[in-house]
Amino acid sequence: MTRAAIAALALVLILPSASIAQQLSVRGFGDAGFTVFSATQSFKAILGKSSGPVFGGGIEFGERQFFLSLGAQRFRRTGHRVFVFENEVFPLDVSDTITITPLELTGGYRFRSSGRFIPYAGIGGSWVKFEETSAHSTEADDVHETHAGYHLLGGVEVPLRRWLAAAVDAQWSSVPNAFGDSPSSVASVYDEHNVGGFTLRAKIVVGR
Repeated sequence: MTRAAIAALALVLILPSASIAQQLSVRGFGDAGFTVFSATQSFKAILGKSSGPVFGGGIEFGERQFFLSLGAQRFRRTGHRVFVFENEVFPLDVSDTITITPLELTGGYRFRSSGRFIPYAGIGGSWVKFEETSAHSTEADDVHETHAGYHLLGGVEVPLRRWLAAAVDAQWSSVPNAFGDSPSSVASVYDEHNVGGFTLRAKIVVGR
């Protein structure tokens, strides 16, 4: 292969990469939302509710239509411990705090739009840290586990400034087998083992 051919091949490889690099954007975002968990009865037994607020943020890489984001959220609520006996659940006068922290990697697509609103959709995987702790419990009584899951989302983004946008999206997530099969757990009584759910959230996006 001649030097001219090698130079031509190098240009073919470099120019598209340079063009893509010029189109790439990096944006940060913060979000706040509300989650309804799939394990409805289990969360109600411990926390009194099967839902609650979530807060998070992350970073997004993309171009005009495709994007890849990495984000984290946090749910935290305190209820009480329960005791399971012969498939019956009895509340105890002991505080119990549940903290759920998903780390989510999402690939998505922005649909072409002639108006102000830009719809988008995405799919991805997650690593969900589940913690259950009590002030007077031992390390053996507390729970610290991480489980893999997946999610789907759809939403709408509205540009506010050249470097600022707002968005609203809805996300469905699944984290199967997160509660295990222990016969003494409240999840086994209700046959609920998925710590996923449905989340509605609002975002502020900063960057170009």
